[in-house]
Amino acid sequence: MKISTIKGAVFFLLPVLLLIQQTAKSQSAFQKLVWADEFNYKGLPDSAKWSYDKGNGCPDICGWGNNELQFYTWNRPENARVENGSLIIETKKENYSGAAYTSARLVTKNKGDWKYGRIEIKAKLPAGKGLWPAIWMLPTNWVYGGWPNSGEIDIMENVGYLPDSVFSAIHTGAYNGMKGTQRVNGQLRKDLYNAFHVYAMEWTAEEIIFLIDGVKFHSFKNERSGTQAWPFDQEFHLLLNIAVGGNWGGKHGVDDKLFPQQLQVDYVRVYQ
Repeated sequence: MKISTIKGAVFFLLPVLLLIQQTAKSQSAFQKLVWADEFNYKGLPDSAKWSYDKGNGCPDICGWGNNELQFYTWNRPENARVENGSLIIETKKENYSGAAYTSARLVTKNKGDWKYGRIEIKAKLPAGKGLWPAIWMLPTNWVYGGWPNSGEIDIMENVGYLPDSVFSAIHTGAYNGMKGTQRVNGQLRKDLYNAFHVYAMEWTAEEIIFLIDGVKFHSFKNERSGTQAWPFDQEFHLLLNIAVGGNWGGKHGVDDKLFPQQLQVDYVRVYQ
């Protein structure tokens, strides 16, 4: 939120959103598969494609700038593994390195970095009050400065106390969560925790659009007023994680009876 290496969204400042569903299907202009993980193996996530954000964000800004409660582990199958054709990111209630919860945050930085394209993730979300799963993107090189000036793209975020809602958002220097000006929209789904859905983002020089199961529900256009509004002419990388608590996810507390919980990812595909 406050530095370039941490999660930027401060959604507890959001007003009540009108959640809409459009029925028009989007026809993608991106057809060439350039990067993928189908998770057709077993064990730790493929180190040629995935790295980890580690710990609790200290000493820069602890709690990753959002007052999150988890400790992100690495190379630990209890928190991140591949089995039965899916990536499993699992959050647990356990004392670990001074934290009360463990989880994992996988990143493709310097192993999968893209400028423009379609990012597509098929996933089933973890359930429970206090959880904050996310599928999102950050700039690889922070050309325009620290967060939010170099941008953030939130493909999917959910908080457990809103169990039927997912959100997609854009953060830039002009439009961001610190100001309450982020460009965000939500989508209603009643089966987020017991069914897989395809979360996708299509990004061109003119517009970023967001889709669930092929249905477009949110977009952000390049208004051509400068990099404070549109820093999206640089490479970004993908992040997958479950946070516990935090300014948005923990707004109504954490239900300790829910653990463990899993974010299950069937595949990640990138087209250009």
